[in-house]
Amino acid sequence: MSDKTILRALRGEVLPTPPVWMMRQAGRYLPEYRATRAQAGDFLSLCYNSDLAAEVTLQPIRRYGFDAAILFADILLLPQALGADLWFETGEGPRLSTITDADGLRALKGKDDIHDHLAPIYETVRILTRELPRETTLIGFAGAPWTVATYMIAGRGTKDQGPAHALKAADRATFAALIDLLTDATIEYLSKQVEAGAEVIKIFDSWAGSLKGQDFHDFAVAPAARIIAALKARHPGLPIIAFPREAGQGYVGFAKKTGADCVAIDNSVSAEWAAEHVQVDGCVQGNLDPRHMVTGGQDLVDETRRIVKAFSKGPHIFNLGHGITPDANPDNVALMIETIRKG
Repeated sequence: MSDKTILRALRGEVLPTPPVWMMRQAGRYLPEYRATRAQAGDFLSLCYNSDLAAEVTLQPIRRYGFDAAILFADILLLPQALGADLWFETGEGPRLSTITDADGLRALKGKDDIHDHLAPIYETVRILTRELPRETTLIGFAGAPWTVATYMIAGRGTKDQGPAHALKAADRATFAALIDLLTDATIEYLSKQVEAGAEVIKIFDSWAGSLKGQDFHDFAVAPAARIIAALKARHPGLPIIAFPREAGQGYVGFAKKTGADCVAIDNSVSAEWAAEHVQVDGCVQGNLDPRHMVTGGQDLVDETRRIVKAFSKGPHIFNLGHGITPDANPDNVALMIETIRKG
């Protein structure tokens, strides 16, 4: 049994000081990241350069001493491995070739044909298992099927995930088949990350909040449950964090329904509410508003203390409610960590 603090929290232990890491902790707010990305040439080249991807994963650990490092990659590498075209438009974000019908779905590769393409990602994990400090937990990750599907159907990020909802309404069979393929491929992808050395897995369902009613069950809960069950069958004892962002009431019971060891929550719900309704089922991760990483000051200190106090009676991993933004001040990250660890 590991004494790493995040693994202890994921086992349900209540710690006097919560462990802390931060979504997108390796990123554009850090000057050392920007320098390494410039060295790589572009974002995708950075993702697929194992040495440089490991380097940017390690940078926030060296600077801040976070309790966990999360593999530097992108959720859209999996659809690229399945055969989708992927590129990034400067200042605008990712673009993909679109899946809009059964013919497009049939043109994709199968779940077992992704590993050659993703081999550099697994190598990054292996490098990190050697290079990370002994006390630092290594987190692997993937996007949840629904969130990844929204990009594959629209060809880009959208505010309301409208194209995915439209395909779901017009041709539910094709849409469900895409979700099934992504679920199967995600199991294989994450299992390889664990084989390479990832100690914890996180599943990011960034657009879960736009699924309602039965759709939330069918396309957020059920795929997560299938992924988690398969991974735990292959890797007994593997801790898994699920992040159904902006799920609202859907956070309640999500851990029990999916088998997740921890539910990460966004900052649209209060820590006090989550302590009462979500933490009762186990570990919770969250949920400082990322804007505090920009504005800093006493508000950052007060909010950090409030969240720590709210979750202090149960297992808790401190994190933001979403990823840190590029305009964040690195000094505010240090202030957040100091506040958590010194009270």
